Parts: sequence; C-alpha cells; structure tokens
Amino acid sequence: MKAIRRFTVRPVLPDPLRPLGDLARNLRWSWHTGTRDLFRSVDPEHWAASGCDPVRLLGRVAPARLTELAGDRDFLDRLGTVADDLHAYMTGDRWYQAQTDRLPAAVAYFSPEFGITAALPQYSGGLGILAGDHLKAASDLGVPLIGVGLLYRHGYFRQSLSRDGWQQEHYPVLDPNELPLEQLREADGTAARVTLALPGDRSLRARIWIAQVGRVPLLLLDSDVEENDLGERGVTDRLYGGGSEHRLLQEMLLGIGGVRAVRTYCRLTGHAEPEVFHTNEGHAGFLGLERIAELRSAGLDFDSALEAVRAGTVFTTHTPVPAGIDRFDRELVARHFGPHAELPNMEVDRILRLGRETYPGGEPNLFNMAVMGLRLAQRANGVSLLHGSVSRAMFSGLWPGFDPDEVPITSVTNGVHAPTWVAPEVFRLGARRLGGRRTEEALSVGDSDRWDSVADIPDQDIWQLRRSLRELLVMEVRERLRASWRQRGAVAAELGWIDRVLDPDVLTIGFARRVPSYKRLTLMLRDRDRLRDLLLHPERPVQIVVAGKAHPADDGGKRLIQELVRFADDPRVRHRIVFLPDYGMAMAQKLYPGCDVWLNNPLRPLEACGTSGMKAALNGCLNLSVLDGWWDEWFQPDFGWAIPTADGTDGGAPSLSAVGDDPERRDAIEAAALYDLLEQRVTPRFYERGPDGLPDRWIEMVRRTLSLLGPKVLAGRMVREYVERLYAPAARAHRAMDPDAARELAEWKARVRGAWHGVSVDHVETSATTATAELGTTLALRVRVGLGALGPDDVEVQAVSGRVDEEDRITDATAVPLKPAGAPDQEGRWVYEGPLSLDRTGPFGYTVRILPGHRLLASGAELGLVAVPSEDLAEAAGLLMR
Repeated sequence: MKAIRRFTVRPVLPDPLRPLGDLARNLRWSWHTGTRDLFRSVDPEHWAASGCDPVRLLGRVAPARLTELAGDRDFLDRLGTVADDLHAYMTGDRWYQAQTDRLPAAVAYFSPEFGITAALPQYSGGLGILAGDHLKAASDLGVPLIGVGLLYRHGYFRQSLSRDGWQQEHYPVLDPNELPLEQLREADGTAARVTLALPGDRSLRARIWIAQVGRVPLLLLDSDVEENDLGERGVTDRLYGGGSEHRLLQEMLLGIGGVRAVRTYCRLTGHAEPEVFHTNEGHAGFLGLERIAELRSAGLDFDSALEAVRAGTVFTTHTPVPAGIDRFDRELVARHFGPHAELPNMEVDRILRLGRETYPGGEPNLFNMAVMGLRLAQRANGVSLLHGSVSRAMFSGLWPGFDPDEVPITSVTNGVHAPTWVAPEVFRLGARRLGGRRTEEALSVGDSDRWDSVADIPDQDIWQLRRSLRELLVMEVRERLRASWRQRGAVAAELGWIDRVLDPDVLTIGFARRVPSYKRLTLMLRDRDRLRDLLLHPERPVQIVVAGKAHPADDGGKRLIQELVRFADDPRVRHRIVFLPDYGMAMAQKLYPGCDVWLNNPLRPLEACGTSGMKAALNGCLNLSVLDGWWDEWFQPDFGWAIPTADGTDGGAPSLSAVGDDPERRDAIEAAALYDLLEQRVTPRFYERGPDGLPDRWIEMVRRTLSLLGPKVLAGRMVREYVERLYAPAARAHRAMDPDAARELAEWKARVRGAWHGVSVDHVETSATTATAELGTTLALRVRVGLGALGPDDVEVQAVSGRVDEEDRITDATAVPLKPAGAPDQEGRWVYEGPLSLDRTGPFGYTVRILPGHRLLASGAELGLVAVPSEDLAEAAGLLMR
C-alpha cells in the first residue's frame, strides 16, 4: 500500500544528548573526523545504513539506545569535547580575522549548485563541488561568506545501467525536513518568503532554507510551496532540467530572489550586509539587476546604479567554450521584465543591452548570461592560468581594440578542500608526523612549511598506506559492482566472478568525471587489443576503475558510457576494468585515495580547470593527464606524466579551432601517446623494485606530489587569493562608489563615449636615428595627440613596447604612461613626452595609444575604447626596430 501523506518524525533527544542535534545540523561534520567518529559510535550499523548522514542516523536510532548513551559517561565526555570544539571553531578568530587590511564585512557567493556532502545532493559535477569547497574553505579561514543557491526537490539524477549498458536516470524526491536544513523564519515564527512577479499577474514565491556549512550559512530557495501554482512549484524541481523558460525562471529566482533572500537573512539574524557579490558562472547574473533596482529605488539613475553595482561585483567564468553558456531568446527575457512582470520600474531595453552579443559573430537576438555577468562585474576571472587566457580570447570582442592579453579577466586557479577529500588513513599518517592540530591547519590554510615534513615519512609507511588504500578501493568496487549487476537484472548465482575483480597489488588507474564528448571517456578504447595487453600483462598488469554520468539529454555521452560498459563486460577483462554507475561525492571519497594514477585526457584547452586530479594528488595518487586546466600550470615530471597532444603544444593557449581539425587523426595520435606512456614509463616504474624490495622511484614521486603539489591545490590557497586579489579590491571600490561618485563616474563615461571620436594620435617621433640600438638605451619619445572635447584628466597616453613577432605584433608588452608637456597648441593638440627604454634584445617594437583614464576605473580597458596611430603614421614614425 502507498501512503497518502508523508510526515517526518524527528527524534526527541534526551537532555544530555541535545548537543548531538547541533552537531548534526552543522555540516562541518562532513569534513571533521572527530564529529564523524562520534556519530559512528552512536550506532555503527545505522551509521553505515544512513549513508553516514547524522540527521538520518538520529532518525533511525532506537530510543533505548539514546537512553543508554545519555547515561554513558565516556560518550558524554566525548560529546562535550566535540561540541566545545565546534563552538571554538564557530566563534574564534581565524586567518581572516588576523588580517590587517580592512576586508569586506561580508561576501555573498551565488552558485546554481553546491556540493557540500552526499547527504545534501544539490550538485551535478565540478561546478557544484568547487562551490562547496569554496564555502568550506571560507569557513575554515573565517571569511564571512553567505552562500546562495536553489534547493532542488529531485537534485541531480541518480544513475543506473540497463542490461545492455545504457544509462538510466532516476529522480528520487528529497524531503527538506529529512535533510540537514532549517527554515529561515520571521520574528513571529512564520516562514520567511521571497516573491518574484511573473507575466500575467502571476507570482513565484519561495521559502528559504539554511544549510549551516561550518561558519558559513548557505541559503537555498525552494519554490515548492502551497502558495504557488503547479507550474511555479516546479521551478526548483531539478538541477539543469526543463526548457528555456524553466531555466530562465530558475536563474531569475537564484539571482533576483537570492539577493532578496540575503537581505531577509541579514535583517533577521543581524549578519553584516555583503559589500561584495560573487557570481559563480553566469547562472546567477540577474543578481546585478536586483541590486540596480535597489539603488534606483534609493534615488540613483540606471547608469549611476550600474557603476555602483559593478564596483562590488566579482564574476567567475568556468567554461572555455561558447556552447557552455546559457543564452536565452531576447523576447523571452523581455517578457519576464518590465511592466506587469519583474523589476517593473526598470527599462527593458537597458536590461536587454546588458546581455547583447555586440561583438563580431554574436547573435543579436540572444541574451547571453556570461556577457551580462561580465558587464555587471568590475572584476572577472577564469579558474586556471590557461583558462584565463582562453577566456580573454573568447570574450575579447567585448573589448574591441585590445589584444586578448589585456582583456580584464584574470585567473584564480581552483583548489579543493583537503579535509573533505583526504582519506582518514592519509590524515592519520600526517597526524603522527605533525600532530592533529597542525595537520588540520596544513590541510585547511596550507603553506609549504607544514608540508615539508612529508619528506621524513619512511618509504615503508608510504607504500603500506598506498597498498591499504588500494585494498579498501577493491572492496568498495566489488560491493558497488555487485549492486550494479543486481540492478541490471543479474541473479546472485551469476555474480561469483565479482569476488575476483581487481587486485590490491596491481597498478590501479582511475578515470571519473562527467561524460561530455570533450572529456573523451573512450579514448582508452581506441586500440582495444593494446588496452587488453596492458590489462592482462603477465608481469606488469594494470586495472582501471571508471565512473561518470552523461547529461540526461546527451545521447552521445550515453553511447560513450555504453561502449565502455560493453568492453568492461567482456569476461576476458572484466576482472581488470570496471564501470561504476552513480558517480557522486560518496563514491569519489573512496575512489581518489585508492587509485595509483589519475587519468585525464580531455581535448585541450576545453578543460577549464578540472579538480578531480587535485583530490587524487592529495592522497598520493599520481596524475597522467593532457596539459590542460591546472595540470598545464603545475605539471612537473616529479608529480606524474603529461600526455602529448596532436597540436604539439606544451604550454600557452592553443586556438579553439585547432582541436577540431581531423578529430579521428587527433584521437589516434593522442591515444597512441597514452599507451606509450603506460607501457614504457608508468607501469615499469610502479613494478620496479629497489634493494629494499620497494618501488623507490614511485614512492619518491608520491612524496613529491604530497609535499610540493599538495599546498598548491588547496581550496584554502584559492580562497585566500580571492580575498586578497578580488574581494578586498572590490570592497574598496564598493566603499568608494557612494552615490555622488557613482553619478560622477556614470556621467564621465557617457561624456567620454560621446567624445571619443575626436581622440587621435597625430604624430610620433623618437630620438632614434637608426633602426638598430644597443640594449639599455633610453630614447626620448614625443607624441602629439588630439583629444577633441576631452582633456588630459580624461585620458592616459601610453607607450607600449616589447618584442615583436614575424607579423610585427608586440608580445610580452610593457605599457608606460607619457606626460603632457605644457598647454595645447593653437590647433588644440597636446604634446606628450616620456622615455622609451630598450630593455630587451632582438626584434623590438613600440606603439602609442590613448585610453580613457579615471581614478574609479579598475582597468584602462574597462570602457573598451582605445585610440592608436593610423597605419600610415606608424610607418612614418618608424615604430619598429630590429
């Protein structure tokens, strides 16, 4: 029989056990070993059955067991210690509070998904896991962050396989009352709400749930409330589900509703109002519109409000390809704003202009969320050095006249939250060398000094750790594989072979990630005979564990999974290669530590960062990867291996078109390079034994991975960079942009844009008399410019110099401002002068340019305006020296 109504019956904890409730509701338990150990001891069997979720555990434990624990002095002492530790963690000063600069009072961090723990399944892949790690690291550092997202009633899908290996999707219903969440309530006890206006006099209402992530509150908006009509109740049904209008409503609720939720939370709790708003990818870009509307209601005009909003906004892009960006039909967007819809007092045309693709090749009828995100943020970044370079090239059309290197998009390379991803066995080994507290600090804050002690760990200890982690993975794989085959319709009598799957003494390779085509799940299958030889080698076998989900609408990705599964089903190799369905955080936390090599073979440069290899590295796993994302930045032979790519590039940013030329030939070349590495370098090193019977050279690579790479890949390092390089400058800009300053800047920009046609470089001369000069020479540069209706206070005239390539393009450029020499001449022209230092040998060139200049600009490229010499003038001035 099926229940006609569902209730959540919460346990009543005896008074001595009340702190258990507080510990369960704070998601710090998901990365704090002591708290997890405490809950495990409540009831080990139910702890495992609950998926290691304290909220579910407490709902399952028998009242008699709770009564027993309430009288257990040893347990109560442990409970008191853990509760005191949480209180000290929540209230004590941390890294952020020790900084001397005036940092933001608060930062609001918006993301469409958050991967905090498997017990709160609100993530699909890397973007959400990164967002979750960002919140946890901010908590560990004491950064006053407020997270903002949506609560999806079905989360992302659960994955299983059909008998023939085709991906099946399942969408279990999540009851918020059974999750580690609490409702935000008004002072009178009623549920706090945010409301958005929809076309046709309809409304979209959402309540606000709070997930406490250590010190960081995460606000999750939920539209499944009785006041909504059926369609509106389903807005927060699934992550990345539905059609265009459904996605638009999700992103309006996240951005606009999210700002309103933050205001409500701060009003009810007294939390400091955010000075900085950080949007993690373009999905939350509408938050800027709501903040403009707030300022307009306070008396600012649109342009002034736009400048005030931009000053305190940070935008992070995660995609290296235009196809990865949400784009909506402009008519659909227009219908949801303006009179009789949301933000009725804002001109719809101004909203649409923020998302227009005004660059060459753009589509004027589409509204681009990333373009809006960049226009609404004064500071933007990619998520690795290479991705920053790719992003500058991809979005360079928004800054015409500037080389991609000068596009104002910087990069902060992603990191991972080590306390979440480091196996307990690895933590305990570190604690024996450093002590528990110092190990926690090394994993959360991170600096190289704390990691240097890895050098003192004996080889035998490292190798024994690696073997034990591999053995734990073997047991996990067998359990999951048996469950998968039962789902596929097999009976127990058919599954005896699973007891022989994998071997704890065989080199183990891991490959787990989402399954879009560019990640090339099946590259390893390119030469199946060669792969079988690797798997079944009599002296140096390898075994491979594969996992990953394809998007429900991506049949191409599902075919890749099916191809891999069918190969892994072959009785000849099924003990050496497995595909595990339903890849998620719980599986990943077992998979990363148990692998010896982490494989990554995307199409370069389509991996923005890719953090799974970072998590593996923190557990002593070596990376075998294409030079893409973070691996391009930090690869050293000490840490692993770089798979050569068909374009022959070993650094820099290749063009996106280069990866599309003859994909069959490209894949064949790169697969062959992968097999070569495995056959000739990876497997020999793993199985090679030194005088003491240990693989000395492999162990040394593990040691260097931990000691040298470990501190770099930490989310603590990443969040510190965000604070120092983006949040702190954004907060200063926000404070400087009071209403008068915002009006001043908006009026100045309008005046400069209107007068820029009158700006020109008219004459350039130097003291050079020949086309050659000696290193160290300083030339006198004299430039005559026309400024039209503008004056010297409105511009900066620069000399730009550096090496030149074969096409006379300046590379590795240096810009030096020139100074006006006196008043304008009779024609109204200004003369600028300055030195030009010849500080590099070889082909050397320079040019002159004029940029807008104002004290409140974050970059000279901000307006996308530049004046340079005409080609005739450049040739006459001799702007090139060889």
